[in-house]
Amino acid sequence: MNKIMPGVSAVLCLGLILNCLSVPMKNPQIQREWMLVSFKNYQKPDLIQHKAGINLTIPAEDGKIKGNASLGCNRIFFSSEFKNNGKLKISGLGSAMKACPDMKLEDDFSRSFEGMTSYSVEGQFLTVKDGQGNAMKFIAADWD
Repeated sequence: MNKIMPGVSAVLCLGLILNCLSVPMKNPQIQREWMLVSFKNYQKPDLIQHKAGINLTIPAEDGKIKGNASLGCNRIFFSSEFKNNGKLKISGLGSAMKACPDMKLEDDFSRSFEGMTSYSVEGQFLTVKDGQGNAMKFIAADWD
């Protein structure tokens, strides 16, 4: 019995370790909900009125985070890769196809967002930029 217990304990510990390794890792610095606070010539009250933001809370798979954006009408979906060196890749951007009275913000966002190639997180702010210096700035939705 004394020889069996260490073996059983070892198997249980190994199973626990392997189970923990298979759980998708979450990066709390990136994987949260973000509210858009600065984009092109849009005023902050307009962005707030449209409840403009992105949701990156889905667990990452193979280094990719499936996200979605809301800008007042259609839900926009995408895949994102936030690399350790500040590089960003947005791909697979698509959306629902509801016709809404004012879709300018949504259209501008969709045209710009997939072209964003770098990111930085400073405090509660996420900034994404393209190669031409255009930027979108977000604030963490859970920030007080």
